[in-house]
Amino acid sequence: MNPEVQSITGQWLEDPVIDQATKDEIIRLQSEDEKELVDSFYKELEFGTGGLRGIMGVGSNRMNKYTVGKATQGFANYLKANVQGEIKVAIAHDSRNNSTLFAETTANVFAANGIKVFLFDGLRPTPELSFAIRQLGCHGGVVLTASHNPKEYNGYKAYWADGGQLVPPHDKNVITEVNKITNFSEVKFEGGASNIEKITSEVDEPYLEMLKSLSVNPEMIKRQKDLKIVFTPIHGTGIVLGPKILEKYGFENVTVVEEQAEPNGNFPTVVYPNPEEAEALSIGLAKAKELDADILLGTDPDADRVGIAVKDNHGEWVLLNGNQTASLLFNYVIKARKDNGLMKDNDFVCKTIVTSDLIDRFAEKQGMECFNVLTGFKYIAEVILEQEGKKNFVVGGEESYGYLIGDQVRDKDAIASLAMICEMAADAKDQGKSLYDQLIDIYTEYGFFKERLISITKKGKEGAEDIKAMMKSFRENPPATINGSKVVCVKDYQAQTSKNLETQELEPIELPSSNVLQFFTEDGSKISARPSGTEPKIKFYFSVNTALTNKADFDKVNTELEAKIDGIITSLDLA
Repeated sequence: MNPEVQSITGQWLEDPVIDQATKDEIIRLQSEDEKELVDSFYKELEFGTGGLRGIMGVGSNRMNKYTVGKATQGFANYLKANVQGEIKVAIAHDSRNNSTLFAETTANVFAANGIKVFLFDGLRPTPELSFAIRQLGCHGGVVLTASHNPKEYNGYKAYWADGGQLVPPHDKNVITEVNKITNFSEVKFEGGASNIEKITSEVDEPYLEMLKSLSVNPEMIKRQKDLKIVFTPIHGTGIVLGPKILEKYGFENVTVVEEQAEPNGNFPTVVYPNPEEAEALSIGLAKAKELDADILLGTDPDADRVGIAVKDNHGEWVLLNGNQTASLLFNYVIKARKDNGLMKDNDFVCKTIVTSDLIDRFAEKQGMECFNVLTGFKYIAEVILEQEGKKNFVVGGEESYGYLIGDQVRDKDAIASLAMICEMAADAKDQGKSLYDQLIDIYTEYGFFKERLISITKKGKEGAEDIKAMMKSFRENPPATINGSKVVCVKDYQAQTSKNLETQELEPIELPSSNVLQFFTEDGSKISARPSGTEPKIKFYFSVNTALTNKADFDKVNTELEAKIDGIITSLDLA
């Protein structure tokens, strides 16, 4: 067995803080499942783009009371070293198994360290936690969630005083503090109950009122209040405030998918509680078809991401991908603000480098600056903070179904997005159109951009090594052509350089170092490769585009672009 794994398991077995049930499970794994033992102990869980996240179970590489406690102690130590006076934090959790236990563990450790804790009394959407940090004047916060991961996972997202997830230098500094803890006797698991205050509805109402104030065209909603909306929270926290915000916006014809309305960490009706997956929205889609609805919306377990389905140009129900929804949402918010006299000269929008470049095009045409950041919504929050008092943030988003309107929350917000997407659908209906019609209009005006994502899963220690080898190969042997088109530029975000292959010139990339590669071809295609920061996957993002001069040609051009992406995938041997 790996000597390091032997050493760590030995420490756990000898540590008097570890409960006997955990020790018994370690002993069982030693005799019955060495591979699982290695995967559970071969490393420490690390903060990635989504914070601390992993499979639940025993071990240093698993989500459990001890790894959560250690992370919280490290965070508490960092807060105490960097904040003067009384320190306050807010804590929330989603519907996952053990989320309540982990939230209470987190609260107890902070409280035992003399930190004032505001703990939500039940499950709440992740964006409300971000809002609560700012609303309650907190210095940090934590939400216990693994977002859209399978039911075996849980996670720990850490936030700073601005309401955004930890970014450099705070994220690495917290990890440094966590790594200083050599045994669990250094973690204060109990002793500060009087420092914990339960939050009931005192944050809910201000949050909902803030979201209501984001509405750009409430008079139009009054005309379209009967818009047929089907909503599924997919057994998650969306049920808490999703229907309420739609009611506040004035929508009166909302159907909640009963089979998925009850919060349940086993997610019994789906394989993955991920609105990116068609299967997760299949029950909602059946209900939408039955009711001849205008739109279907589904949120993930912690209600920070939303997926939608609408009827296409042939009247068939289709799921929109995150790039399509983002393009519609950015376009609506920008234009509606302009049409209603709300646009400001210093307005700006923000997206990630793997999100559709179509957004850059219409932002530029509207005379609005568009910032591009690394994958991870924390980087969008970082830009909002950097521009605070100088520029006015309007809307942000990423292709993985996360969107934000306004700056009162500093993370992706599916509750706000639910309301604004329905307003957007109502606006289209008010014009005698569907959202799909509006999407085709956008393509006709700005260019037809087609995107696709494929994820290759590589689990465990061996998988992590395979992913590392794939990225190494692409760096050392970049393709000269892709699908018959010459590669003209390579951007290596880890080296922070952009190389023009025709002139061999190097330009610096003014973003933090990140393990991402992008290849740009002569015909305008863009291919991005990025290991996931939260899942055992390597992700490939494909973007192709062409002009759409006539709406009647949409189907033909759509087929051509689909075939082009297929060709790219084949040429890179990823099929």
